[in-house]
Amino acid sequence: MADAGSGDVKKVVVGGQKPTKKEKKSKAGSDAASAGPVEMNPPPDFLKTRLDLFDRLKKKYDDDVAKRPREQITITLPDGSIKVGTSWETTPGEIAKGVSNSLYKRSVVARLDGDKNRLWDLDRPLEQSCKLELLTFDDDQGKQVFWHSSAHILGEACERRFGCSLCIGPPIDDGFYYEMALPGGAAVQQSDWTPLERIVTDIVKDRQRFERLEVTKQDLLDMFSYNKYKQYIISTKIPDGTSTTIYRNGPLIDLCRGPHVPDTGRIEAFSIMKNSASYWLGSQENDSLQRIYGVSFPDKKKMVEHKKFLEEAAKRDHRKLGKEQELFMFHELSPGSAFFLPHGTRIYNTLLEYLRDQYHKRDYQEVITPNIFNSELWKISGHWEYYQEDMFVMDLEKEKWGLKPMNCPAHFLMFGHSPRVYNQLPLRFADFGVLHRNEASGALSGLTRVRRFQQDDSHIFCRLDQVTAEISDLFDFLSEMYGLLGFTFKLQLSTRPEKFMGQIETWDKAESMLKEALDGFAAGPGGVSWTLNEGDGAFYGPKIDIKILDCLNREWQCATIQLDFMGPENFGLEYITSEAQPTKTKQEEPAVPAADVKIKDAQPLDADSANPNTSDSGAKRGRVIKPLSPGCARPVIIHRAMAGSIERFMGILIEHFAGKWPFWLSPRQVMVIPVGMGFVPYAQEVKEILKQARIFVDIDTTGNTLPKKVRNAQLAQYNFVFVVGDEEMRGRQVNVRYRDDTSTQDRGKPVLLEEVVGKLQKLRADRGSYNPFPSSKETDKNVA
Repeated sequence: MADAGSGDVKKVVVGGQKPTKKEKKSKAGSDAASAGPVEMNPPPDFLKTRLDLFDRLKKKYDDDVAKRPREQITITLPDGSIKVGTSWETTPGEIAKGVSNSLYKRSVVARLDGDKNRLWDLDRPLEQSCKLELLTFDDDQGKQVFWHSSAHILGEACERRFGCSLCIGPPIDDGFYYEMALPGGAAVQQSDWTPLERIVTDIVKDRQRFERLEVTKQDLLDMFSYNKYKQYIISTKIPDGTSTTIYRNGPLIDLCRGPHVPDTGRIEAFSIMKNSASYWLGSQENDSLQRIYGVSFPDKKKMVEHKKFLEEAAKRDHRKLGKEQELFMFHELSPGSAFFLPHGTRIYNTLLEYLRDQYHKRDYQEVITPNIFNSELWKISGHWEYYQEDMFVMDLEKEKWGLKPMNCPAHFLMFGHSPRVYNQLPLRFADFGVLHRNEASGALSGLTRVRRFQQDDSHIFCRLDQVTAEISDLFDFLSEMYGLLGFTFKLQLSTRPEKFMGQIETWDKAESMLKEALDGFAAGPGGVSWTLNEGDGAFYGPKIDIKILDCLNREWQCATIQLDFMGPENFGLEYITSEAQPTKTKQEEPAVPAADVKIKDAQPLDADSANPNTSDSGAKRGRVIKPLSPGCARPVIIHRAMAGSIERFMGILIEHFAGKWPFWLSPRQVMVIPVGMGFVPYAQEVKEILKQARIFVDIDTTGNTLPKKVRNAQLAQYNFVFVVGDEEMRGRQVNVRYRDDTSTQDRGKPVLLEEVVGKLQKLRADRGSYNPFPSSKETDKNVA
């Protein structure tokens, strides 16, 4: 990477690694279709008009900066060393070069004062003393900046080829895209990819500088007068009398907060990945647009690795494997709602059974709550105001009702249903209730984004002094569950945001407890270190974000642990403390049910809802809530999920295991194969015995050859194949082949049927991934 930015432009790889002969042949048609002018000649008129205005404004800005006073500033590097510079002159890039040229070439962007929201262009002069970090492509924020700059390069190529109106071009998790409207409502074709990549090659060769400029709203409206989409963004997102920034590279000028790489020459490998149709602002009622996706890297090796990763990910795509293994389906008559077929339902129910075992072990109480509630409940919780658009709402008996999008308000009603005493806490409610969220049709994606789903949802009602112990148990739960499934995970503590609910002292104590629990877990056996994410907590309490990493090292957000101080207040929840006097006072009365609590301007309860536009002071802001009864206190609520959406988690597991399910989760555990028709009765008997042991077993009575039957069972991912013939029938045995052990694929020593059943039952009970029937060679080796 040290030489990636300085080598000559012939090193630039567009489209990834060199294509194979087969790929060249398939691309010949595409090249033929793209024959003709690569870009518009003459170029679109708006390019010159836009550039002329930019040049005038840039000169004015540069003259203004030249007049600003220069002062000595200090720049502190991560190792503690201090560099002296001059305000409005010294740049992060110059500091990097002062250390080494290779550092500058590796660096993508700077971060100031450790603030993730203060990213700085390498060539932008510093304005005051600061702490300086130089981020490379390997840093998550550095990667996002690199891909954002690449999106601008793609945008320039699209303007030069199509004369289109650009809309938005953000970085995403696996690259970037640009959305645009082509003249006459035309569509992007795959045959456009090659010409676009040729233009990108020229852009990279030109090493166009990224130039930043702050522009007033009126000047922006003039600059983008040709583009109704930019006009809309400027008119609705930028307040009158204010300004925002634009960036230029070559002829492209775009609305952008930045920052960007120093110049386009940093993009050494670039590839268009796909194109699709989209809607302006994601609404089907708006204009149909075109979207082009791409990915880029600072060197060729990373592009090659990425292409290999994509190939493996495609093989594991849960939508593909779900169809092949007949696990689930979707239908246009109920979009976003999975139909789990028999084999998929087996996996689904097994996951729930595992979670229920954990609940029994950890003293959770499973509850069942209604699916539909009167809008009054959602007004109390705040969802009606902040989440209504994402709910399924209906009119019943002249009132508004909504299908529940989450379980928490129902659990709050349950807690408030009867008096609670301090020694009854913690109280852990668990719920697998069906949830519905009105996701946009364009956002639906297999099992990972659905409208109807179930969660392993739980709410723990506890005292403040119990929080640390409860969090520690949740870490143990995480470790046990994710370890069993072969996941590792990351932990991040998100603390009090600028706008929050409650008293600072309560927040400080809660954050201290979470830190104590995190430190204790990190220091223990098998512990995981954690990072601090300051100011990113939910407005109602700090939270721990958990991301799991699958076998391809992809991150998935599944589990969540959130503290909530506001739900108990909104719903008037309380418990009798140990200091309460045992007299017949108001505390012996049942807690007021949440449905009777009158609340104005209620706020949302969980991370799925928007934050209120108020800063906190602890004031009730017009909310009328049930005051605490004498001798009572508010519980703290822990919102908790391990798998999250079971549908989404199952999609992740399909890709993680690539359809090769461990025995305890497998929907196809055993295939019994008779070597001939004369042994079908015995095969049927074996099947019935295994079925009685609650093992998922099938029998192949087709006319295929024995090798073909075995191969078909292997392709269907049966964990075990039991072959039965004369010897096995006479000895009441089976010949075992284990899917994950190649040494057992040949005919071995038969195993007694009684022994087989016992070992399979133990394997399932252990939720193990071992072979309970080691080969004879393996046995001999162990004996020796």
